[in-house]
Amino acid sequence: MQSERQKHIRNFSIVAHIDHGKSTLADRLIEKTGTLTEREMSSQVLDNMELERERGITIKSQAVRLIYKRSDGEEYILNLIDTPGHVDFNYEVSRSLAACEGAILVVDATQGIQAQTLANCYLAMDHDLEIVPVINKIDLPSSRPEEVKQEIEDVIGIDAEDAPLVSAKTGLNIDEVLEAVVNKIPSPQGDENAPLRALIFDSNYDSYRGVVCHIRVKEGCIKPGEQIKLMAAGKVYEVTETGIFVPNFMPRSELKAGDVGYFTASIKNVRDARVGDTVTEAGREASEPLKGYRPVVSMVYSGIYPADGTKYDELKEALEKLRVNDAALCFEPETSAALGFGFRCGFLGLLHMDVVQERIEREFNLDIITTAPSVIYRIHKTDGTLVELTNPTNMPKASEIKYMEEPIVQASIITPSKYVGAVMELAQGRRGTFKDMQYIETTRVSLNYDIPLNEIIYNFFDVLKSRTRGYASLDYELKGYKTADLVKLDILLNGEPVDALSMIVPEERAYERGRKIAQKLKNIIPRQLFEVPIQAAVGGKIIARETVKAMRKDVLAKCYGGDISRKKKLLEKQKEGKKRMRQVGSVEIPQEAFMAILKTDD
Repeated sequence: MQSERQKHIRNFSIVAHIDHGKSTLADRLIEKTGTLTEREMSSQVLDNMELERERGITIKSQAVRLIYKRSDGEEYILNLIDTPGHVDFNYEVSRSLAACEGAILVVDATQGIQAQTLANCYLAMDHDLEIVPVINKIDLPSSRPEEVKQEIEDVIGIDAEDAPLVSAKTGLNIDEVLEAVVNKIPSPQGDENAPLRALIFDSNYDSYRGVVCHIRVKEGCIKPGEQIKLMAAGKVYEVTETGIFVPNFMPRSELKAGDVGYFTASIKNVRDARVGDTVTEAGREASEPLKGYRPVVSMVYSGIYPADGTKYDELKEALEKLRVNDAALCFEPETSAALGFGFRCGFLGLLHMDVVQERIEREFNLDIITTAPSVIYRIHKTDGTLVELTNPTNMPKASEIKYMEEPIVQASIITPSKYVGAVMELAQGRRGTFKDMQYIETTRVSLNYDIPLNEIIYNFFDVLKSRTRGYASLDYELKGYKTADLVKLDILLNGEPVDALSMIVPEERAYERGRKIAQKLKNIIPRQLFEVPIQAAVGGKIIARETVKAMRKDVLAKCYGGDISRKKKLLEKQKEGKKRMRQVGSVEIPQEAFMAILKTDD
């Protein structure tokens, strides 16, 4: 039963590929509906984090309530939920979409459809959302709106004939977008008197109120003073405040079915209020939770160590503060013979890892050393047990391993057709299995491959961009695990294995990868007063070696002519000294050495 109030509500989100103008369009909608005065506006209002604005990406989901007055005097409440566009934050996108009835699909008129346009659009279709295409950047001289309309119809199969042609930068035709939202996106359904069911699509930590949960009420209503239960976490709390986003928090006496807003309940930990969980009344529980909840799984692991060993506690505090706002980050203490005490951290993907590292350095003023990322391998041991390996250092002996499995992702690459050969060569060189190939239009192709996640971590994206002059776009999702022949590659400096440089590699690639890393390290490790051998080893076998030559003083400078034995004596003496030095000398490893491992060029 739909109430009169619900007929005037529209819940929608904006999905797009990175840089197609999603946050700018959100700014214009906020401006057009008069939600914020001009003085309060700043560009990318919904990207609160300094890092989000700087990198031009959206990392956290945000929401805002807009009041739109139509020309006929009718007033509508539009709840806009802004979503991250990057593939790492796919789960956050899917929960934000589950809170909506429709989505605006923003496509850049100069670039057309890209890989993540498709990925996010299919996600929206999976949630049965009404999709409203909007073509942006038509103020640019290279825009081709008619072709892009055709592309949307051919590739995605939705009618784009009357798609609004807008320029979010200049504010052109923004009214048409608001009209399309009201006319095309359905209003919310849901019984206000049924037991409460609300979806948490985001949460953040406030030092005064505890965790603030961003919710979409599907059925029933929620108000302060009530006892609520989080169904996945199984915990009960008392609601202290409910309200709406304008985009800042504005308290309200209650939220009813169809509303988007927030509540606080003195929850101490973001991990208790997980994204995707269902909120219900403690005394009058809903019969089943809303569909789609799953715990967040880390896909990439990396070690983070303080550059100054005495700052360990500060690093721990920084990670704990970040985890309060970022439920996807997990970490545990670990020690490394080379780097001392630090943490093994789990991330959703490479971008997430980058963002966390940058926030530690920027917000907490810490210098950190990060080790090369690795994925989770499954090791089936000879005694029948299964071990999940996140740190190459902990790999069991070869005699204890029956077989190993590695994660495989389904990758979709969209590229201009003239680069197809280069992209296929790259994917196959990275142990990719070709699945299929489709022409989006005569000049653009979509290629689908199954590729080991391990290969994507090692600068796959950078190489893909350079081989296609920056035109290709990539989207991937985890498909499952597959058996593989893998070995542990150790790097030895001065005869000592450096645990932080160890990595797991396919057996047939070990020699080539070892040689490249040794050459790379030779150029990075500063020269010492003694000669430093750099060796790559598999098991106990050395497979590659490079030597960083010693810096030496010219001990013969004072010998003018004279007997050769005098010179020999001085050289022998120098040699002895170097030998002694080498036995006690330790080699400083610069941070670039850890990153160099990732960038062994193809």
